Amino acid sequence: MRETDLVPADAVTASGSGLDPHIGARNAEAQLTRVAKARGLDPRKVRELIQTHTDEPDFGLLGDAGVNVLTLNLALDSVSAKP
Repeated sequence: MRETDLVPADAVTASGSGLDPHIGARNAEAQLTRVAKARGLDPRKVRELIQTHTDEPDFGLLGDAGVNVLTLNLALDSVSAKP
């Protein structure tokens, strides 16, 4: 494993405007266990919600898939066992 594989780049950087509501799929996956524990949810449910709120690349090939954090957090709020 390369050192650059350890932490997704978007986990330690921000978008140019700081307003992009998306994170990379690897970044979301890296946070899955922590989010599930903090919200009192089964990790499988969190993974399902991540997949549901992942936008595919534009035209199926431009850019990378991205997880819309705003809509994901709203969905997590609606099913979360903890406030």
